[in-house]
Amino acid sequence: MRLLNSVMLMLLVTPLNLAFAKPDFADLYAQHAKSVVTVYTVSVAVEGGQMKTASGVGSGVLIEEDQILTAAHVVDSAHRIEVQFANGERIPADVMAAVESSDVALLKLKSSPNNPHIAVLGDSDQTRTGSDVFIIGAPFGIEQTLSVGILSGRMNRGIMAGGTPIEFLQTDTAINTGNSGGPMFNTQGQVIGIVSFILSKSGGFDGIGFATSSNSAQQALMSSSGVLAGFEGVMLNETLAKSLNFPSAGLLIQRVNADSVVGRGGLKAGSIPIEIAGKSFLLGGDLILEINGLVCQSPHDFEQLNQLTRAFSEEESYSIKIFREGAIEELIVGLPMQSNFPLVSTTAH
Repeated sequence: MRLLNSVMLMLLVTPLNLAFAKPDFADLYAQHAKSVVTVYTVSVAVEGGQMKTASGVGSGVLIEEDQILTAAHVVDSAHRIEVQFANGERIPADVMAAVESSDVALLKLKSSPNNPHIAVLGDSDQTRTGSDVFIIGAPFGIEQTLSVGILSGRMNRGIMAGGTPIEFLQTDTAINTGNSGGPMFNTQGQVIGIVSFILSKSGGFDGIGFATSSNSAQQALMSSSGVLAGFEGVMLNETLAKSLNFPSAGLLIQRVNADSVVGRGGLKAGSIPIEIAGKSFLLGGDLILEINGLVCQSPHDFEQLNQLTRAFSEEESYSIKIFREGAIEELIVGLPMQSNFPLVSTTAH
């Protein structure tokens, strides 16, 4: 009888243990670490009449044979970029596109690496809060370092780029200087985030880090096209708009790419930094109220507008109703093919 009870207990406990089994991060690391790179940068600046150089280090991940996804702040002032792979191979790279507000950048390698290990971009919406995640990067320049944690939450700052709100994934996975731009993986080995920043009182990692979600990164960098490409903005709700003496809610322009359709059409960027209720943004730019007669007063409105404007033909122009310097104005903007403007796929710098 005692033997039978022991067998029954084993049958009950074993499935329970299997159900709560942790992922094998050693296997996951072995499978995916080779897709992770270290990004070395050199910046040049003139100070007091003297030329000074500064070096930097970050992380990135290979998403095509010659393309690296990293953080915008890792490369935003770089004059020279080199990407080092796990086998020690180094290849120079250039910035193809960068979006400051979502802190993502796309680099193009000047040559393809030997035996490339290409990472798979996952659907960040499918990873639930509480799920296991892992990050590989170069904290303090220590290459190919693994850290493990969970997806702690999600944060939306109300900033728009590429036609959608920018989402950051919160994690307790250890993040330090040099991790920026590195991939956050789910337990299927898919990249669901690009490491961006931490919240810290000590200056070191205090358990709260953030990565730009893979869906936001793809929208901002690779899917942004058409008439609404080329700028970044923050949605102002009715209360905040009224407190700033705007006539209604709308999309407050933060940055504009001068070579984009909207840039050449006269859309004005912000220039005055302020902080209200813990939110930092720029004043002095245009507030978009309507596009082709359709109101733009919420992130949902803007997503719909982005979808609609993708259907515009090459022969059309469109109107943007803005609030500028106390008055409502209308900009008539031509499409790229009609006005010989380049089709812009980035909203940075």
